[in-house]
Amino acid sequence: MMQLTIITPDQKVFEGEVTEATFPGASGSFQVLKNHAAIVSALAKGNVSYTTKEGKQSHVIEGGVVEVNDNKIVLLAEKVIG
Repeated sequence: MMQLTIITPDQKVFEGEVTEATFPGASGSFQVLKNHAAIVSALAKGNVSYTTKEGKQSHVIEGGVVEVNDNKIVLLAEKVIG
C-alpha cells in the first residue's frame, strides 16, 4: 500500500492508503504503483483517480504538483473542481 495525501491551499481533500493512483501529467497521464521511483511532476488540469479498500475514487483538479517518494504520494492541487 501507499500513503496518498491530496491537499489544496484551503483544505485536505483526501488522506489514506491506496493501491494505485493516476495523475494528469503535463505531458500525459501516468500511473503510480507501489515502490515507484521518486519523482516530482507538474500536473495539468484533469482527472486524478486512485483505488482504496472502498474502491476507485476520482477528483478533477485545476493543476498542481505531485511528489512520490518511498511509497508516499503528496498531491498539491491548485484547486479541486469535483
